[in-house]
Amino acid sequence: MQTRLVAAALLLAAGGAGAGWVLSAPDPLPGARFAGPAMTRTGPDGLPAAAPDFTPDPERGATLFAVAGCASCHIAPAGEAGGEGAGEGAEPDAPPRLAGGKRFETAFGTFVAPNISPHETDGIGAWSSRQFADAVLRGIGPEGAHLYPAFPYASYAKLTVGDALDMFAYLGTLPPVEGAAPGHELGFPFNIRRGLGLWKRLYLSGEWVVAAEDPQVTRGRFLVEGPGHCAECHTPRDPLGGLDRSRWLAGAPNPDGPGQVPDITPRGLSWSEADIAYYLESGFTPDYDSVGGSMVEVVENLAALPPEDRAAIAAYLKAVPTPAE
Repeated sequence: MQTRLVAAALLLAAGGAGAGWVLSAPDPLPGARFAGPAMTRTGPDGLPAAAPDFTPDPERGATLFAVAGCASCHIAPAGEAGGEGAGEGAEPDAPPRLAGGKRFETAFGTFVAPNISPHETDGIGAWSSRQFADAVLRGIGPEGAHLYPAFPYASYAKLTVGDALDMFAYLGTLPPVEGAAPGHELGFPFNIRRGLGLWKRLYLSGEWVVAAEDPQVTRGRFLVEGPGHCAECHTPRDPLGGLDRSRWLAGAPNPDGPGQVPDITPRGLSWSEADIAYYLESGFTPDYDSVGGSMVEVVENLAALPPEDRAAIAAYLKAVPTPAE
């Protein structure tokens, strides 16, 4: 009898481990998203891409790159390899040199931004467009392993395949930078990437958080919830590191150090839409203060957008529901 109980327990354990292995497997984009009829760059989930008549638009990709703030993380820190002409002292119009190397200290360990320049061996120059789309939309690396959500693919999941391919086309126009960034510094169990598959089942979704029907609010929602990934800093997280959607944009601990990232729902941000749009262009508040901290680079990026996009962001922020708390 005891032998049977032990055998049954082992079978249950094996079954549970097998189920966990299946549930945690990477889920790449289906092949149908890369073939078929002509695609558009709009839609909640991305239509088939790389159709014969689809041509990526690097200029549009440059705009998405700016909104996403990619350079803020992937330009090499000043004084490090690959950082020449990319950080402090760079020419204003110099193309970004995306050598990576910036370190992010978190409760889960230290993450290091990788080289995403088009270098063939040290960057992403040898990646296919499909591999890039899988990384951006599904958080899967070129070898098929899960990427860590320090790369905000939980927000980028709201982009379309076409958006990703436009960004990839733009990245291909930038200078290749030699030098691979060092790896992450993570302890057990966070160094086990397979477990991220279960995390993704909880938090990776292309669904919008805020309902929108007005075209201006809808555009703002795309910019804020998608490439702008504003919630990654402005929304509190649960113990597993997922965004608490019930307190969307309601403020959170500062990931860069002491202090609090502000509540930018209508409860915490009383500015008018015009005030918000002007702040995103100029960095000046209605109280005659100026932008500081990590928001300096955010404003620099958003200032390059057309005025209607900044107005759309402002309209969206005024439409965000006030948290119940």
